[in-house]
Amino acid sequence: MPDDPARDPLTGARLLLGVTGSIAAYKAPELVRRLREAGAEVRVVLTAGGAQFATPLALQAVSGFEVRSALLDPAAESGMDHIALARWADRLLIAPASADCLARLATGRADDLLGAAYLATDAPVLAAPAMNHAMWAHPATRRNAEQVAADGVTLIGPAAGDQACGEEGPGRMSAPDAIVEAVRRHLAPKPLAGRRVLVTAGPTREPVDPVRFLANRSSGKMGYAVAEAAAELGAAVTLVAGPTALADPDGVTVVPVETAEEMAAAVRERLAEADLFAAVAAVSDHRPTERLVHKRKGKDAFALALAPNPDILAEAASRSERPLILGFAAETESALAHGRDKRAAKGADYLAVNDVSRPDGGFGADTNRLTLIGPDGETALPFGSKRAVARALLKRLAPALGARADS
Repeated sequence: MPDDPARDPLTGARLLLGVTGSIAAYKAPELVRRLREAGAEVRVVLTAGGAQFATPLALQAVSGFEVRSALLDPAAESGMDHIALARWADRLLIAPASADCLARLATGRADDLLGAAYLATDAPVLAAPAMNHAMWAHPATRRNAEQVAADGVTLIGPAAGDQACGEEGPGRMSAPDAIVEAVRRHLAPKPLAGRRVLVTAGPTREPVDPVRFLANRSSGKMGYAVAEAAAELGAAVTLVAGPTALADPDGVTVVPVETAEEMAAAVRERLAEADLFAAVAAVSDHRPTERLVHKRKGKDAFALALAPNPDILAEAASRSERPLILGFAAETESALAHGRDKRAAKGADYLAVNDVSRPDGGFGADTNRLTLIGPDGETALPFGSKRAVARALLKRLAPALGARADS
Protein backbone atom coordinates (compact mmCIF):
# COMPACT_ATOMS: atom_id res chain seq x y z
CA MET A 1 0.00 0.00 0.00
CA PRO A 2 1.54 3.35 -1.05
CA ASP A 3 2.53 5.78 1.67
CA ASP A 4 -0.09 8.45 2.39
CA PRO A 5 1.92 11.67 2.81
CA ALA A 6 -0.82 13.20 4.95
CA ARG A 7 -1.10 10.21 7.31
CA ASP A 8 -0.76 10.94 11.01
CA PRO A 9 2.20 8.96 12.41
CA LEU A 10 -0.01 7.94 15.34
CA THR A 11 -2.45 6.12 13.07
CA GLY A 12 -2.18 2.41 13.85
CA ALA A 13 0.61 2.90 16.40
CA ARG A 14 0.57 0.44 19.32
CA LEU A 15 1.30 2.32 22.53
CA LEU A 16 1.80 0.75 25.93
CA LEU A 17 1.02 3.42 28.53
CA GLY A 18 2.43 3.10 32.03
CA VAL A 19 0.57 5.11 34.67
CA THR A 20 2.45 5.56 37.95
CA GLY A 21 1.84 7.05 41.40
CA SER A 22 1.52 10.77 40.85
CA ILE A 23 -1.49 13.04 41.28
CA ALA A 24 -1.08 13.76 37.56
CA ALA A 25 -2.40 10.23 36.92
CA TYR A 26 -5.87 11.75 36.93
CA LYS A 27 -4.97 13.13 33.46
CA ALA A 28 -4.23 9.64 32.12
CA PRO A 29 -7.75 8.93 30.80
CA GLU A 30 -7.67 12.20 28.87
CA LEU A 31 -4.24 11.29 27.46
CA VAL A 32 -5.56 7.89 26.34
CA ARG A 33 -8.55 9.54 24.71
CA ARG A 34 -6.35 11.99 22.77
CA LEU A 35 -4.04 9.21 21.61
CA ARG A 36 -6.95 7.12 20.41
CA GLU A 37 -8.50 10.10 18.63
CA ALA A 38 -5.24 10.39 16.67
CA GLY A 39 -5.56 6.74 15.60
CA ALA A 40 -3.33 4.94 18.11
CA GLU A 41 -4.13 1.68 19.89
CA VAL A 42 -3.45 2.06 23.60
CA ARG A 43 -3.06 -0.53 26.34
CA VAL A 44 -2.47 0.49 29.92
CA VAL A 45 -0.24 -0.82 32.70
CA LEU A 46 -1.32 0.69 36.02
CA THR A 47 1.05 0.54 38.99
CA ALA A 48 -0.13 0.21 42.58
CA GLY A 49 0.63 3.88 43.16
CA GLY A 50 -1.09 4.92 39.95
CA ALA A 51 -4.24 3.08 41.03
CA GLN A 52 -4.52 5.49 43.97
CA PHE A 53 -5.25 8.32 41.52
CA ALA A 54 -6.78 6.68 38.42
CA THR A 55 -9.15 3.73 38.41
CA PRO A 56 -8.71 0.66 36.21
CA LEU A 57 -12.34 0.97 35.11
CA ALA A 58 -11.86 4.52 33.80
CA LEU A 59 -8.71 3.57 31.88
CA GLN A 60 -10.34 0.44 30.52
CA ALA A 61 -13.35 2.46 29.34
CA VAL A 62 -11.26 4.96 27.36
CA SER A 63 -8.67 2.47 26.04
CA GLY A 64 -11.03 -0.36 25.15
CA PHE A 65 -8.69 -2.94 26.71
CA GLU A 66 -8.37 -4.54 30.11
CA VAL A 67 -5.94 -2.66 32.31
CA ARG A 68 -2.96 -4.72 33.46
CA SER A 69 -1.37 -4.49 36.90
CA ALA A 70 -0.13 -7.91 38.01
CA LEU A 71 3.44 -8.94 37.21
CA LEU A 72 2.62 -12.64 37.17
CA ASP A 73 -0.99 -13.09 36.09
CA PRO A 74 -2.31 -16.65 35.76
CA ALA A 75 -5.06 -15.36 33.47
CA ALA A 76 -2.54 -13.88 31.02
CA GLU A 77 -0.90 -15.83 28.23
CA SER A 78 1.87 -18.00 29.77
CA GLY A 79 1.34 -16.04 32.98
CA MET A 80 3.98 -13.54 31.82
CA ASP A 81 2.18 -10.38 30.76
CA HIS A 82 5.36 -8.31 30.73
CA ILE A 83 6.80 -10.30 27.83
CA ALA A 84 3.62 -10.20 25.74
CA LEU A 85 3.09 -6.50 26.32
CA ALA A 86 6.74 -5.67 25.71
CA ARG A 87 6.68 -7.46 22.36
CA TRP A 88 3.35 -5.92 21.35
CA ALA A 89 4.26 -2.25 21.81
CA ASP A 90 5.68 0.10 19.17
CA ARG A 91 6.41 2.56 21.97
CA LEU A 92 6.36 2.42 25.76
CA LEU A 93 5.05 5.69 27.16
CA ILE A 94 5.11 6.34 30.90
CA ALA A 95 2.89 9.25 31.90
CA PRO A 96 3.00 10.30 34.59
CA ALA A 97 6.47 9.10 35.55
CA SER A 98 6.79 9.72 39.28
CA ALA A 99 10.05 10.26 41.15
CA ASP A 100 9.84 6.67 42.35
CA CYS A 101 9.31 5.49 38.77
CA LEU A 102 12.44 7.32 37.56
CA ALA A 103 14.43 5.73 40.40
CA ARG A 104 13.15 2.27 39.43
CA LEU A 105 13.96 2.81 35.75
CA ALA A 106 17.44 4.11 36.56
CA THR A 107 18.29 1.06 38.67
CA GLY A 108 16.50 -1.56 36.57
CA ARG A 109 13.95 -2.60 39.19
CA ALA A 110 11.66 -5.30 37.80
CA ASP A 111 9.46 -6.21 40.77
CA ASP A 112 6.29 -4.86 39.17
CA LEU A 113 4.71 -5.23 35.74
CA LEU A 114 5.81 -1.86 34.39
CA GLY A 115 9.43 -2.30 35.46
CA ALA A 116 9.58 -5.78 33.94
CA ALA A 117 7.97 -4.60 30.69
CA TYR A 118 10.49 -1.74 30.54
CA LEU A 119 13.42 -4.17 30.74
CA ALA A 120 11.81 -6.64 28.32
CA THR A 121 10.84 -4.26 25.51
CA ASP A 122 12.89 -3.45 22.45
CA ALA A 123 10.56 -0.53 21.69
CA PRO A 124 11.67 3.08 22.26
CA VAL A 125 10.59 4.49 25.62
CA LEU A 126 9.22 7.93 26.43
CA ALA A 127 8.48 9.24 29.93
CA ALA A 128 6.69 12.37 31.18
CA PRO A 129 7.99 13.17 34.69
CA ALA A 130 5.52 14.51 37.26
CA MET A 131 6.31 15.45 40.84
CA ASN A 132 6.70 18.33 43.30
CA HIS A 133 9.25 20.91 42.13
CA ALA A 134 11.53 20.22 45.12
CA MET A 135 11.51 16.50 44.32
CA TRP A 136 12.37 17.24 40.68
CA ALA A 137 15.23 19.50 41.77
CA HIS A 138 16.68 17.01 44.27
CA PRO A 139 20.14 15.69 43.29
CA ALA A 140 18.93 12.09 43.49
CA THR A 141 16.12 12.75 41.02
CA ARG A 142 18.46 14.70 38.74
CA ARG A 143 20.87 11.73 38.72
CA ASN A 144 18.04 9.32 38.00
CA ALA A 145 16.66 11.46 35.18
CA GLU A 146 20.11 11.80 33.64
CA GLN A 147 20.69 8.04 33.88
CA VAL A 148 17.32 7.26 32.35
CA ALA A 149 18.02 9.67 29.49
CA ALA A 150 21.48 8.16 29.01
CA ASP A 151 19.79 4.75 28.75
CA GLY A 152 17.84 6.05 25.77
CA VAL A 153 14.55 7.16 27.33
CA THR A 154 13.09 10.33 25.81
CA LEU A 155 11.90 12.65 28.58
CA ILE A 156 8.86 14.82 27.86
CA GLY A 157 8.95 17.86 30.11
CA PRO A 158 8.30 18.36 32.91
CA ALA A 159 6.42 21.64 32.63
CA ALA A 160 6.45 24.47 35.15
CA GLY A 161 3.47 26.02 36.88
CA ASP A 162 0.98 25.56 39.69
CA GLN A 163 1.17 22.17 41.40
CA ALA A 164 -1.36 20.10 43.32
CA CYS A 165 0.45 20.83 46.58
CA GLY A 166 -0.25 24.54 46.13
CA GLU A 167 3.35 25.39 45.26
CA GLU A 168 4.72 26.45 41.90
CA GLY A 169 7.73 25.45 39.80
CA PRO A 170 9.02 22.87 37.34
CA GLY A 171 7.81 19.32 37.86
CA ARG A 172 4.21 19.15 36.69
CA MET A 173 3.42 16.67 33.95
CA SER A 174 3.26 18.09 30.44
CA ALA A 175 -0.26 18.60 29.15
CA PRO A 176 -1.85 15.63 27.36
CA ASP A 177 -1.78 17.51 24.04
CA ALA A 178 1.94 18.17 24.44
CA ILE A 179 2.58 14.50 25.23
CA VAL A 180 0.58 13.41 22.18
CA GLU A 181 2.60 15.81 20.04
CA ALA A 182 5.88 14.48 21.46
CA VAL A 183 4.87 10.89 20.71
CA ARG A 184 3.77 11.91 17.22
CA ARG A 185 7.16 13.53 16.52
CA HIS A 186 8.92 10.46 17.88
CA LEU A 187 6.97 8.12 15.61
CA ALA A 188 7.20 10.20 12.46
CA PRO A 189 9.70 9.44 9.70
CA LYS A 190 12.34 12.14 9.55
CA PRO A 191 12.84 13.18 5.90
CA LEU A 192 13.75 16.68 7.10
CA ALA A 193 16.29 15.55 9.71
CA GLY A 194 19.26 17.91 9.71
CA ARG A 195 17.34 20.58 7.79
CA ARG A 196 16.61 24.08 9.07
CA VAL A 197 13.21 25.50 8.21
CA LEU A 198 12.15 29.12 8.56
CA VAL A 199 8.40 29.77 8.53
CA THR A 200 6.32 32.95 8.67
CA ALA A 201 2.75 32.78 9.91
CA GLY A 202 -0.28 34.84 10.80
CA PRO A 203 -1.26 38.39 9.88
CA THR A 204 0.71 41.56 10.43
CA ARG A 205 -0.72 44.62 12.14
CA GLU A 206 0.05 48.09 10.81
CA PRO A 207 -0.73 50.72 13.48
CA VAL A 208 -2.85 53.74 12.59
CA ASP A 209 -2.83 55.15 16.12
CA PRO A 210 -2.34 53.62 19.61
CA VAL A 211 -5.67 51.74 19.44
CA ARG A 212 -6.28 51.05 15.72
CA PHE A 213 -4.43 49.07 13.10
CA LEU A 214 -4.73 47.65 9.58
CA ALA A 215 -4.70 43.87 9.37
CA ASN A 216 -6.38 40.91 7.66
CA ARG A 217 -8.36 37.84 8.67
CA SER A 218 -5.49 35.37 8.81
CA SER A 219 -5.61 33.17 11.94
CA GLY A 220 -2.08 31.84 11.53
CA LYS A 221 -3.33 28.22 11.64
CA MET A 222 -1.75 27.18 8.32
CA GLY A 223 1.64 28.67 9.13
CA TYR A 224 1.65 27.09 12.57
CA ALA A 225 0.67 23.76 10.99
CA VAL A 226 3.62 24.01 8.60
CA ALA A 227 5.98 24.75 11.50
CA GLU A 228 4.60 21.86 13.58
CA ALA A 229 4.77 19.43 10.65
CA ALA A 230 8.35 20.46 9.85
CA ALA A 231 9.38 19.78 13.45
CA GLU A 232 7.52 16.46 13.35
CA LEU A 233 9.49 15.49 10.22
CA GLY A 234 12.80 16.19 11.92
CA ALA A 235 13.68 19.77 11.03
CA ALA A 236 14.98 22.50 13.32
CA VAL A 237 12.23 25.09 12.93
CA THR A 238 12.04 28.83 13.53
CA LEU A 239 8.59 30.40 13.31
CA VAL A 240 8.32 34.16 12.77
CA ALA A 241 4.76 34.79 13.89
CA GLY A 242 2.51 37.80 13.62
CA PRO A 243 -0.21 38.37 16.23
CA THR A 244 -2.36 35.24 16.67
CA ALA A 245 -4.36 33.54 19.41
CA LEU A 246 -2.42 30.28 18.95
CA ALA A 247 -0.14 28.61 21.49
CA ASP A 248 3.54 28.30 20.60
CA PRO A 249 4.15 24.92 18.92
CA ASP A 250 6.23 22.42 20.88
CA GLY A 251 9.76 21.95 19.60
CA VAL A 252 9.69 25.18 17.57
CA THR A 253 11.58 28.44 18.16
CA VAL A 254 9.03 31.26 17.96
CA VAL A 255 9.95 34.85 17.10
CA PRO A 256 6.93 37.13 17.74
CA VAL A 257 6.52 40.21 15.55
CA GLU A 258 3.71 42.65 14.85
CA THR A 259 4.34 44.66 11.68
CA ALA A 260 5.45 43.67 8.19
CA GLU A 261 8.70 45.57 8.66
CA GLU A 262 9.41 43.65 11.86
CA MET A 263 8.65 40.37 10.09
CA ALA A 264 10.90 41.30 7.17
CA ALA A 265 13.75 42.17 9.53
CA ALA A 266 13.37 38.88 11.40
CA VAL A 267 13.44 36.92 8.13
CA ARG A 268 16.49 38.80 6.81
CA GLU A 269 18.36 38.02 10.02
CA ARG A 270 17.69 34.26 9.76
CA LEU A 271 17.36 33.48 6.05
CA ALA A 272 21.01 32.60 5.45
CA GLU A 273 20.81 29.80 8.03
CA ALA A 274 17.71 28.17 6.51
CA ASP A 275 17.46 25.28 4.07
CA LEU A 276 13.77 26.00 3.41
CA PHE A 277 11.87 29.26 3.77
CA ALA A 278 8.09 28.84 3.89
CA ALA A 279 6.43 32.25 3.54
CA VAL A 280 2.99 31.37 4.85
CA ALA A 281 2.12 34.66 6.58
CA ALA A 282 -0.57 36.92 5.16
CA VAL A 283 1.55 40.06 5.21
CA SER A 284 -0.28 43.39 4.95
CA ASP A 285 0.52 44.93 1.58
CA HIS A 286 0.47 48.50 2.92
CA ARG A 287 1.04 50.48 6.10
CA PRO A 288 0.02 54.00 7.08
CA THR A 289 2.64 56.55 6.12
CA GLU A 290 2.13 58.21 9.49
CA ARG A 291 1.31 56.66 12.87
CA LEU A 292 -0.61 59.04 15.07
CA VAL A 293 0.80 59.50 18.55
CA HIS A 294 -2.67 59.84 20.10
CA LYS A 295 -6.00 58.21 19.35
CA ARG A 296 -7.81 59.90 16.48
CA LYS A 297 -11.05 61.49 17.71
CA GLY A 298 -14.34 61.96 15.93
CA LYS A 299 -16.30 60.05 13.29
CA ASP A 300 -15.77 62.32 10.31
CA ALA A 301 -14.47 60.79 7.10
CA PHE A 302 -10.74 61.07 6.67
CA ALA A 303 -8.10 60.00 4.19
CA LEU A 304 -5.43 57.51 5.18
CA ALA A 305 -2.20 57.68 3.18
CA LEU A 306 -0.56 54.29 2.69
CA ALA A 307 2.93 53.15 1.75
CA PRO A 308 3.88 49.71 0.41
CA ASN A 309 5.28 47.17 2.85
CA PRO A 310 8.37 45.08 2.13
CA ASP A 311 7.74 42.12 -0.18
CA ILE A 312 9.25 39.46 2.06
CA LEU A 313 8.80 36.57 -0.38
CA ALA A 314 10.20 38.37 -3.42
CA GLU A 315 13.10 39.78 -1.42
CA ALA A 316 14.07 36.33 -0.13
CA ALA A 317 13.79 34.78 -3.60
CA SER A 318 15.99 37.50 -5.14
CA ARG A 319 19.04 36.61 -3.08
CA SER A 320 21.87 34.98 -5.00
CA GLU A 321 22.46 32.53 -2.15
CA ARG A 322 19.17 31.49 -0.67
CA PRO A 323 17.26 28.49 0.64
CA LEU A 324 14.51 26.66 -1.20
CA ILE A 325 11.60 29.10 -1.33
CA LEU A 326 7.98 28.12 -0.75
CA GLY A 327 5.37 30.83 -1.11
CA PHE A 328 1.67 30.80 -0.36
CA ALA A 329 -1.18 32.45 -2.23
CA ALA A 330 -4.63 32.89 -0.69
CA GLU A 331 -6.96 33.67 -3.57
CA THR A 332 -10.70 34.25 -3.94
CA GLU A 333 -11.04 33.74 -7.71
CA SER A 334 -9.08 32.05 -10.52
CA ALA A 335 -6.84 30.66 -7.79
CA LEU A 336 -4.54 28.55 -9.97
CA ALA A 337 -4.07 31.24 -12.62
CA HIS A 338 -3.23 33.84 -9.99
CA GLY A 339 -0.97 31.35 -8.25
CA ARG A 340 1.03 30.69 -11.41
CA ASP A 341 1.41 34.42 -11.96
CA LYS A 342 2.51 35.00 -8.35
CA ARG A 343 5.12 32.23 -8.45
CA ALA A 344 6.65 33.72 -11.58
CA ALA A 345 6.50 37.31 -10.31
CA LYS A 346 7.99 36.53 -6.89
CA GLY A 347 10.62 34.05 -8.09
CA ALA A 348 9.56 31.32 -5.66
CA ASP A 349 10.65 27.74 -6.31
CA TYR A 350 7.25 26.46 -5.18
CA LEU A 351 3.96 28.10 -4.44
CA ALA A 352 1.03 26.62 -2.53
CA VAL A 353 -2.28 28.12 -3.57
CA ASN A 354 -5.73 27.83 -2.04
CA ASP A 355 -9.12 29.39 -2.58
CA VAL A 356 -9.98 31.11 0.70
CA SER A 357 -13.52 31.83 -0.45
CA ARG A 358 -14.34 28.18 0.28
CA PRO A 359 -15.71 27.64 3.81
CA ASP A 360 -13.58 24.51 4.30
CA GLY A 361 -10.28 26.20 3.52
CA GLY A 362 -10.54 29.88 4.31
CA PHE A 363 -9.10 32.02 7.06
CA GLY A 364 -9.75 30.52 10.47
CA ALA A 365 -10.81 27.10 9.16
CA ASP A 366 -9.20 23.99 10.62
CA THR A 367 -9.07 22.26 7.22
CA ASN A 368 -7.51 23.21 3.91
CA ARG A 369 -6.97 22.15 0.33
CA LEU A 370 -3.82 23.26 -1.49
CA THR A 371 -2.39 22.92 -4.98
CA LEU A 372 1.41 22.95 -5.08
CA ILE A 373 2.85 24.67 -8.14
CA GLY A 374 6.52 23.99 -8.86
CA PRO A 375 9.11 23.30 -11.54
CA ASP A 376 7.79 19.75 -11.83
CA GLY A 377 4.18 20.77 -12.45
CA GLU A 378 1.08 21.11 -10.31
CA THR A 379 -0.04 18.73 -7.57
CA ALA A 380 -3.38 18.87 -5.76
CA LEU A 381 -2.76 17.81 -2.17
CA PRO A 382 -5.39 15.73 -0.33
CA PHE A 383 -8.04 17.70 1.52
CA GLY A 384 -7.73 17.41 5.29
CA SER A 385 -6.76 19.13 8.49
CA LYS A 386 -4.22 21.89 8.08
CA ARG A 387 -1.71 19.74 9.95
CA ALA A 388 -2.26 16.82 7.55
CA VAL A 389 -2.04 19.11 4.53
CA ALA A 390 1.17 20.67 5.88
CA ARG A 391 2.63 17.19 6.44
CA ALA A 392 1.84 16.16 2.85
CA LEU A 393 3.22 19.44 1.51
CA LEU A 394 6.56 19.12 3.28
CA LYS A 395 6.96 15.48 2.30
CA ARG A 396 6.55 16.59 -1.32
CA LEU A 397 9.34 19.13 -0.86
CA ALA A 398 11.76 16.78 0.95
CA PRO A 399 13.31 15.37 -2.28
CA ALA A 400 13.91 18.89 -3.61
CA LEU A 401 15.67 19.81 -0.37
CA GLY A 402 17.80 16.69 -0.65
CA ALA A 403 18.69 17.49 -4.26
CA ARG A 404 19.81 21.00 -3.28
CA ALA A 405 21.97 19.61 -0.49
CA ASP A 406 23.64 17.15 -2.87
CA SER A 407 24.33 19.73 -5.58
